[in-house]
Amino acid sequence: MNFPKLSDGKRLEMLQPPQHPVQIVLDTDTYNEIDDQFAVVHALLSPNELSVEAIYAAPFHNNRSSSAEEGMEKSYDEIIKLLDFLDFTNDSFVFRGSRAFLTDEGTPEESEAARDMIQRAMSNTDGPLYVVAVGAITNVASAILIEPEIIKRIIVVWLGGNPLYWQHTREFNLAQDIHAARLVLDSGVPFVLLPTRGVVSHLLTTVSEMERYVQGQGQIGDYLVKIFKEYQQDHYGWSKVIWDISATAYLINSSWVPTEIVHSPILTDSVTWSFDNSRHLMRVATGVNRDAIFRDLFEKLKNAS
Repeated sequence: MNFPKLSDGKRLEMLQPPQHPVQIVLDTDTYNEIDDQFAVVHALLSPNELSVEAIYAAPFHNNRSSSAEEGMEKSYDEIIKLLDFLDFTNDSFVFRGSRAFLTDEGTPEESEAARDMIQRAMSNTDGPLYVVAVGAITNVASAILIEPEIIKRIIVVWLGGNPLYWQHTREFNLAQDIHAARLVLDSGVPFVLLPTRGVVSHLLTTVSEMERYVQGQGQIGDYLVKIFKEYQQDHYGWSKVIWDISATAYLINSSWVPTEIVHSPILTDSVTWSFDNSRHLMRVATGVNRDAIFRDLFEKLKNAS
């Protein structure tokens, strides 16, 4: 497919660190694990930095869902639950996403989420719309396929895949929909990649830290601690990565998630990275400031309770 072309200069301009307030839509497989819930809360409790325009339910399929469609529906319901805990009005704010993963790189999966993303991107006159994706990137790829012109109007921040030096990139978000991941990488859309292993994986926390700083911080704090504890029965010596707050953290304070400019990698059929230095540029995260990110989340939960 032929996509609209951005000059290197324009792409680099769009890939500069975000200026606040940042307009975002959040694309999340919220019921897949427990980290998406923290990211949704982090975003909504950061109105000085982030203007959350919409939240999209993304598909997922694992032991918490019987199909990609059920995963999306469970994620939709979980988003509504979080908004209720936060007393947040959700009219025309939460949208169902794709009911299946892409079957190829030329056919979109129609959804309310993809159509809303297109409408917001094409009508936005206040700068680019940040599309923050923390699950399979099906909804984003479908929106690009339906209306390729949004490439000029959005910046995609995605938690997915392994670092570019890793021996493979068979990570859950990427492997769920390889067609979608490849399409977005090849499209030339301004793109910020947050790799998992060795980068975002440093965002670890424990039951004791959750009990100290999150328990008692309103209904939402108690709920976050509840799902955190229920995720693992044996808590002795156990910690859990809260992957997805890396995406909100990057937009709140980009110094907490240092990045570098690289050429967009090629996603091979073997689910590995390959490289061609003639390809367009993107950003990739190289680390996270774990303590600053959790401090910000804990303080915002405290101030909101």
